[in-house]
Amino acid sequence: MTKKLFLLILLTLFISIDFIPMESAIAALPRGNRIKDPYAILRNALPIEEKGLREIQHTLEDTSDLVRGNRWPAINQAASRSQFLLNTRTSEILKLIPDKDQSKAEKILAELKENLQNLNEEASNKNKNNFIKIRRKSLKEVGDLESLFLPEAFPYNIPNEFDDLPRLLGRAKVNIQTSKGDMYAIIDGYNAPLTAGAFIDLASKGFYDGLPMNRAEEFFVLQTGDPKGPEIGYIDPNTKQERHVPLEIRIPGQTETAYNKTFEDLGLYTETPVLPFATLGTLGWAHSDEALDDGSSQFFFFLYEAELNPAGRNLIDGRNAAFGYVVEGEEILNDLGVNDQIISIKILEGLDKLLSHA
Repeated sequence: MTKKLFLLILLTLFISIDFIPMESAIAALPRGNRIKDPYAILRNALPIEEKGLREIQHTLEDTSDLVRGNRWPAINQAASRSQFLLNTRTSEILKLIPDKDQSKAEKILAELKENLQNLNEEASNKNKNNFIKIRRKSLKEVGDLESLFLPEAFPYNIPNEFDDLPRLLGRAKVNIQTSKGDMYAIIDGYNAPLTAGAFIDLASKGFYDGLPMNRAEEFFVLQTGDPKGPEIGYIDPNTKQERHVPLEIRIPGQTETAYNKTFEDLGLYTETPVLPFATLGTLGWAHSDEALDDGSSQFFFFLYEAELNPAGRNLIDGRNAAFGYVVEGEEILNDLGVNDQIISIKILEGLDKLLSHA
């Protein structure tokens, strides 16, 4: 019996178990998700409705499976369609962009047009490496354009009962330095403002610096954030109490974020959240099996392993809040264990989007 098969059998034994206490809280297997690229997940999670750009984005993203299968006729067709969509919708896209961002948008569009032209040429030449490289550039430019459509005001309501909690009203980028190397992550405050806010607030205080990995499950989760001493969470210096963050999950197509309700509570047994646990390095917030609103400071890196994600098994999406994704350096997660530690978490961008409370 292979090691992965043994782990799969072992993990399926936990299907009826929710969580264990916070100091050793774990997550469970998600079902498979066809989008496993963190940048793609983050693009799709932006609160925008620009259909023209979205269609170009999805057409490009959908070539991933085609490239893996060397299906060049279909790749050629997708590349040509992306170019056609951009050429026919450039004026429409520009009309919807605020005046202050027009020159920036025009520059990005010019670069995107050039890259899509090059993409078509590489598709015709069946040059896989160059195609992938240019597609990555093109999708970054699509994402840059989409960011110009973001609303100036925060688009979602946060219940008044959480007014005393910090919130991240946008996105932040962090450098996570560990004893095995550096990672970079995007923290998504649009879809998990309180969870992301708690994380960025604690990171800005240096709370995580020097903390060990207090749980390491191979092919599963790597957890940290348990402070030194008897406490298992962050003690607010003003209240002298452990600060708690509610379970917070956005559901596609819903106007309101779900707070302190699992997907089972909502009767959503097959739904995928806006921020799914679908890729190596998904950041998740830990809570106990006794309550949904007692997550305080501990978080985990999800160690996505495709072979251990059987269809129909989804015991983490809808039970834990994802709040960001490692976008660079995720490979070191497979080398980290309980003998390692977080050296520091530095906020590179987005600290200005953090509010200490409402």
